[in-house]
Amino acid sequence: MAGGGSGDGEEPEFQIAPMIDVLLVLLIFFMSSITKQVARVDKTILLPVATNASKRDNARDESIINVRWDPAAQKAEFNFEDSVYPKLDPLVPVLTQRQAASKHHRIVIRGDRLVPAEQISLVMAAAAEAGIADITFAASPR
Repeated sequence: MAGGGSGDGEEPEFQIAPMIDVLLVLLIFFMSSITKQVARVDKTILLPVATNASKRDNARDESIINVRWDPAAQKAEFNFEDSVYPKLDPLVPVLTQRQAASKHHRIVIRGDRLVPAEQISLVMAAAAEAGIADITFAASPR
């Protein structure tokens, strides 16, 4: 008899080990990408309450800027990707680069309840200077 295979006429066996390896790699990839997103959110910020708040679309490219208020010093602190910015001027080139890389880039502002509106408007001005018009505000539903 000529031909390839086992020669006994049986179906080839399905190898499950390579499939499990691929699934584990995908699981690790998705877990690491979600962890990166969660790490950018400052849990110490008390968000304002908005009863009509809706969930955001997570499928888009976005930058999260946390605005923390120090009541003792009466000043805002801007946190972006584990870096603290007392002023937003150094952040504008980074945001400009993100906007150039993705035309549908969005800024998410997570401002503390106590932050004055003037400080939030500074973040909006920095986003506008970077050419980003899509701005979302984070709020708590209750």
